Amino acid sequence: MQISKKLKVVAAFAVAGLVFAGCSSSDSDESGAGPLKIGSLLPETGNLAFLGPPEFAGIDLAVAEINEAGGVLGQPIEHIRGDSGDTSTDIAQQTTDSHIAAGVGAIVGAASSGVSLTVIDKISGAGIVHFSPANTSPDLTSYADNGFYFRSAPSDTFQGAVLGQLMAANGAKNAVFLNLDDAYGNGLAKYGIAGFTGTSTQVVYNPQAAEFSADVSKAKAAKPDAIAIIGFDETTKVLTELIKQGIGPDKVKTYLVDGNLSSGAYKDLPKDIMKGVKATLPGVFTNDELMQRLLGVDPALTDFSYAPESYDAVVLIALAAEQGKGTDGTTIRDNLASVSSGGTKCTTFAECKALIAEGTDIDYDGVSGAIEFDANGDPSVATMGIYEYVANDKYEARAAEFITGAVPAAE
Repeated sequence: MQISKKLKVVAAFAVAGLVFAGCSSSDSDESGAGPLKIGSLLPETGNLAFLGPPEFAGIDLAVAEINEAGGVLGQPIEHIRGDSGDTSTDIAQQTTDSHIAAGVGAIVGAASSGVSLTVIDKISGAGIVHFSPANTSPDLTSYADNGFYFRSAPSDTFQGAVLGQLMAANGAKNAVFLNLDDAYGNGLAKYGIAGFTGTSTQVVYNPQAAEFSADVSKAKAAKPDAIAIIGFDETTKVLTELIKQGIGPDKVKTYLVDGNLSSGAYKDLPKDIMKGVKATLPGVFTNDELMQRLLGVDPALTDFSYAPESYDAVVLIALAAEQGKGTDGTTIRDNLASVSSGGTKCTTFAECKALIAEGTDIDYDGVSGAIEFDANGDPSVATMGIYEYVANDKYEARAAEFITGAVPAAE
């Protein structure tokens, strides 16, 4: 993995300054020693439904490999599948209630920061670990969750800085940030604008709107030489309107982000109009070996976004339960930082489990890269990939454009 020399994300704090407890375990000891149950809260429906398949595949692959290695505390772990919907429905509430009733020790999800914010109080209040593989809103960093909230994706303080600096490095002087109006969209736009060195205009839109002509007209009036679209599945409609008003990707440099980087959403736009569009996506590149393992779980996968982070979330939860000798949420919470930092490096559940059995303090580095939680349950160091569309329905990673750095603190 190479680090781009063009883009430098300024660290707001040093990783070395973080202090973690070594080999922690819950005061509850064996109180949570039943089978580990993990509920998923991921988008089968709603405006992020395209992210659901790779995230579910990541969970299912981890569960299968953990159980092949003997499970947790000698028992197979169970994945209870659940839909998150989006913020326009109450599906996430219903799924969360069902998971709590089922006695899960951890819930993996949601993909949407906005959805997570609707259920975080309920999950943490029940003493269950809430672990998202894809939430990036800075609003979640300091949320009062009693230490039960974790994520394997970095805060958008990092993605925003990379996005803004990328646009400037590509020569943009006058940029428009066109973002949906929610915690994710507003947060990412804020830090994207902060990272951009030229003139910027922010246009905030309602993602539920029937059409986006007025919003695009505002963007056009700014006469941009670059446009960043921060959105979800409504991005196809936004792009269609941009093209209609003469400021589509064939006219103005266009940038997408993790919420709308999709291999299939833009296939019906004018031929090759997406060629050259760049997008940011947290995480290391999903290599061929991991892709094949994921395809073994779901042969229909065409997108792998956040599959590695979902896989690592489950492995970390399982290791925390194994080390703490309990499958309840408090035990898992109290051991997550320890199993991810400061000890002997290990990269698979089986390897880490064997070290734990020997009494060794472990430091799991996963398929999504090195993971070390800060005091808020956020990754303190992260990698951001930059991808480029080579066709309307295909994007590729650029080998020299993976940026690794400390995650800046929220302002």
